[in-house]
Amino acid sequence: MIKSILVPVRGDGMVATVLAHAAELARQHQAQVNVVHCRAQAKDLMPTGIPLNDFARKVMMEQAVELANRQEDHLRGILHRLAREFGLSENGGDDGSVICTFTEKNGRMADVVKHAGRLSDLIVLPKPQRERNLGQSSLKAALYGAGRPVLICPGQLQPDETFTQHVAIGWNGSLPAARAVASSLDIIHAAQKVSILTGGKPQSQGPGVDELIDYYALRGITAEIVRFEGKDPATELLKTSKKIGASLLVIGAYSHSHETEMLFGGNTERIVDKTDMPILMAH
Repeated sequence: MIKSILVPVRGDGMVATVLAHAAELARQHQAQVNVVHCRAQAKDLMPTGIPLNDFARKVMMEQAVELANRQEDHLRGILHRLAREFGLSENGGDDGSVICTFTEKNGRMADVVKHAGRLSDLIVLPKPQRERNLGQSSLKAALYGAGRPVLICPGQLQPDETFTQHVAIGWNGSLPAARAVASSLDIIHAAQKVSILTGGKPQSQGPGVDELIDYYALRGITAEIVRFEGKDPATELLKTSKKIGASLLVIGAYSHSHETEMLFGGNTERIVDKTDMPILMAH
């Protein structure tokens, strides 16, 4: 049951897309959105590797605190404007607005995600930006540290009326895929169409796609099977999802370790890098 949606934010220009997707899901499931601003610590804004005397260090520390305060004030203003735009309210109401809380935490975003995420039903994060070295540690903290399902939102994508109406599930019988299926049941129940995408090499001891069909049928969900072929399952999964008109892809994340996939480029890493559609994943 989705009742608590965590949205950790910082000044990376991705606030609008994550808040918009969280607001849409909250409306669909009568959930609460909890926005946590990860405030930069002054010491993290200080230059490293440069020897400074006490006076210079004091001046630069004061400037760093002032910069952190300005960033916080600016982001708080953006958050409240976007909240109104997306129908979020700190008090909720009879006008259909969704309850939204705003809190500020000092520290690294990954640490905040790990702490606040453990009692959340879903964590909404922007697509990691490998070229800027942003987001990888937060995604890892959400999946491994908090152990919660994660909705990845790419670019400046804004959800429209088709969001979550047609859900595609990438299935290979793995444990992460099974956890993704269980974590997304509320969303699957509310979808108008469900497609199970299967191809590539299945898990040798994992349940087959027909067993997943039976699992859904027992819960009153009708799903179709869509098979794909190709040497690169990640690329084919995304291509097939777009071909059938899916608006959300559900996958299991990192069948191997996160470090192994980062180093050798596993399927999850390639999907996250290449996607231009929302992805719900669980480990």
